[in-house]
Amino acid sequence: MMAPQLDYQNDDALPCPERAQVEHWIATALAEAGAGDACELTVRIVASAEMQALNHRYRGIDSPTNVLAFEAELPPGIDLPLLGDIVICAPVVEREAAQQGKPASAHWAHMAVHGALHLLGHDHQDSDQADAMEHLETVILARLGFPDPYDTPPTMETPTPQ
Repeated sequence: MMAPQLDYQNDDALPCPERAQVEHWIATALAEAGAGDACELTVRIVASAEMQALNHRYRGIDSPTNVLAFEAELPPGIDLPLLGDIVICAPVVEREAAQQGKPASAHWAHMAVHGALHLLGHDHQDSDQADAMEHLETVILARLGFPDPYDTPPTMETPTPQ
């Protein structure tokens, strides 16, 4: 498996995985999804304020989200192996991992894989698309040694007296 050319941008103050780890996750996702060997993409790790601004500008949602993917839009006649950009919000990923009771590395891997699949045209706008994308994510994450990200553990609830 050939690694994609990855431009990894991160603020050293933010908690985030090493470049080699992210590159491995994305290369595995691209290979499993049938992408060609030669491709280029950017992964940018951001703080909440930058992600909120991007989410507001491009999706009309005025709050940070965990991951956004922007497919490359090349002019006609330009044939470059550019996939696009994946933006991951470090504070959101860390918070969600803690809330979901999973290791941060598992959630980081999920967000990287999720973003890579979006760059390949996968989506979750309807239930059939969501089912197909979630299945592919689960297969890729299993190959990487991570559990099913959609298999949430039962919550500990206090029984209500009858």
